[in-house]
Amino acid sequence: MKIVFVGAGNLATRLALSLKEAGHEILQVYSRTIVSATALASQLNCNATDSLEQVVYDADVYIFAVKDTVLEQLAESVIPGREKALFLHTAGSMPVSVFAKACHYGVFYPMQTFSKSQHVEFCEIPCFIEASGQEELQKVKELAMSVSDRVYEVSTEDRRQLHLAAVFACNFVNHCYALSAEILAARNIPFDVMWPLTDETARKIHQLKPAEAQTGPALRYDRNVMDKQTALLEQHPQWKEIYECMSRSIYELAQQKGGKQNDKL
Repeated sequence: MKIVFVGAGNLATRLALSLKEAGHEILQVYSRTIVSATALASQLNCNATDSLEQVVYDADVYIFAVKDTVLEQLAESVIPGREKALFLHTAGSMPVSVFAKACHYGVFYPMQTFSKSQHVEFCEIPCFIEASGQEELQKVKELAMSVSDRVYEVSTEDRRQLHLAAVFACNFVNHCYALSAEILAARNIPFDVMWPLTDETARKIHQLKPAEAQTGPALRYDRNVMDKQTALLEQHPQWKEIYECMSRSIYELAQQKGGKQNDKL
């Protein structure tokens, strides 16, 4: 398929490179800055532009990989005059109907965290698709299956819940890593001492349900340990609040699941 990318960020970069590798032709990359557009286009050997007026008309598919706040506005600018094209966005939280003014549209949502410089095995990434009709759905499916072995049809509402779950499983977890790194750095301890712990935690949930893999003082509601640790956070009231909120949530979920305790951390 002939494809135009609207957006040149992390997701756009990894998806565009994977689609090119799969044999698709990337015609053009649009970004609000020519520097960003050129950086990706140079890897794809295609045209770059920072002008919506210069976006080409002859693509089969226009993939929007941009912030939710600008998606609708950009779509309204690109859709006119491209009645035969398929319009897709990659957002987890935006409805498929954002393209309602187009004749053919859908969603191609790869659920993964991306970095421009970090290679990913796209074939392992779950991709969630939706479309305005059966013909469009078949085209989106064909496109998704050209790069991923895990393609699922889901509704907008299910995709929103998936995105929410991903925020908890990825973004919030990584923020906890960042807080851990700050605490360690204050004592000149390298964060890599945590790697065996974080790796083992990640391995566990491949065999156990996350709630069953939970360990630590909050699971036992060990106030002796928890009070000492919150005292260490007096200079960081926001971190203390996170600690207390997370601890309550861990304990309450464990009680809902039957109060089963796992190995002590």
